[in-house]
Amino acid sequence: MDCAGTSSNGDIQWCFSQVKGTLEDDATEADIISCVEFNHDGDLLATGDKGGRVVIFQRDPISKNSIPRRGEYNVYSTFQSHEPEFDYLKSLEIEEKINKIRWLKRKNPAHFLLSTNDKTIKLWKVSERDKRVEGYNTKEDNGTIRDPACITSLRVPTIRPMELMVEASPRRIFANAHTYHINSISVNSDQETYLSADDLRINLWNLEVTDQSYNIVDIKPTNMEELTEVITAAEFHPAECNILVYSSSKGTIRLCDMRSAALCDQHSKLFEEPEDPTNRSFFSEIISSISDVKLSNSGRYMISRDYLSVKVWDLQMETKPVECYPVHEYLRSKLCSLYENDCIFDKFECCWSGNDSAIMTGSYNNFFRVFDRTTKRDLTLEAARDIARPRTLLKPRKVCTGGKRKKDEISVDCLDFNKKILHTAWHPSENVVAVAATNNLFLFQDKL
Repeated sequence: MDCAGTSSNGDIQWCFSQVKGTLEDDATEADIISCVEFNHDGDLLATGDKGGRVVIFQRDPISKNSIPRRGEYNVYSTFQSHEPEFDYLKSLEIEEKINKIRWLKRKNPAHFLLSTNDKTIKLWKVSERDKRVEGYNTKEDNGTIRDPACITSLRVPTIRPMELMVEASPRRIFANAHTYHINSISVNSDQETYLSADDLRINLWNLEVTDQSYNIVDIKPTNMEELTEVITAAEFHPAECNILVYSSSKGTIRLCDMRSAALCDQHSKLFEEPEDPTNRSFFSEIISSISDVKLSNSGRYMISRDYLSVKVWDLQMETKPVECYPVHEYLRSKLCSLYENDCIFDKFECCWSGNDSAIMTGSYNNFFRVFDRTTKRDLTLEAARDIARPRTLLKPRKVCTGGKRKKDEISVDCLDFNKKILHTAWHPSENVVAVAATNNLFLFQDKL
């Protein structure tokens, strides 16, 4: 952590940087952000929404080099990635909602990213054009074909500068490989292959081949009545191209090594925390389901998010997590009403800071939580428009569960469960975070 952006007790002090998006009164269902992802150098930030759109923001060059540094982004490109479809065989509508976006590492001036809805993955190329060719022999500058009889002399085409255009074009479409809804995509460290996971299967693709994929994990039982768990998230190791992990609705994480067998149904390691019998209840199975799993940038650890907590696992130790951070333990007494309003099934994501020293995840009431692994301190912060002035310091929020409420506290009974932060992202090398709150994208940074 940058000591310049920390308080006297070692915590980062976060301040507001920007908010993108319409006011909530003007928002439609299609505007709700469904994924957030920085690219590998953090200069681009992509969001996907329920309307099938991808919006890419670019780091403002002045904000990057200014003193003090600012984490500000401007809209770079917006395109429609997916359209609603209809599966006639199953009589099912396929939503256009973007479930995940993953960037490929940059190899040339263009950028490439994968985006997926429930069924179809697309590889997009995002490129810039600031020059145009004029003076073709066979066609006019507006594109119409010239009459060959009128061509009396050869022209040498010239290249002229033009206003910068950012073009997004679909380069590959990977379809028809998933019976169930795709919940994860992950690009391998070899940058040649990627995985896609649905409830019961994980497929391995080559980025150059669209008409075939290899099924590497299949947990579908012969008799569907015997189904006891589903895959909830999957990810490749950041450095070892043969290793992947996937989590399940039973609260387990399996690590697979593709060198051991073509079909990775037999896992190499199983990470599972033994259940505390004192906390056993009707809701135990639901709240132990893992909604997200992320390997650390170093590849040594991974984090898993269940309904009430974030756990840190050491890949060398399967028996129990090495760290456990309660996200909103005060909701344990509210599980009955959260079950009735379906909030108990919300899928919160989690993410690592660039140097793996901190973890971030979301909660309700537009709260998000930051856990410092070094000091073991945690912060509850709020993404709210009423602090929307640049460099406004975020005040830590506290939730009280009963008794007398202090001035800065909010009662657990007053939390708004319709305002939830499911998607967050951390800049790969700086303390700049992106937080999706319904239809708004908030950007926060450390106070330098």
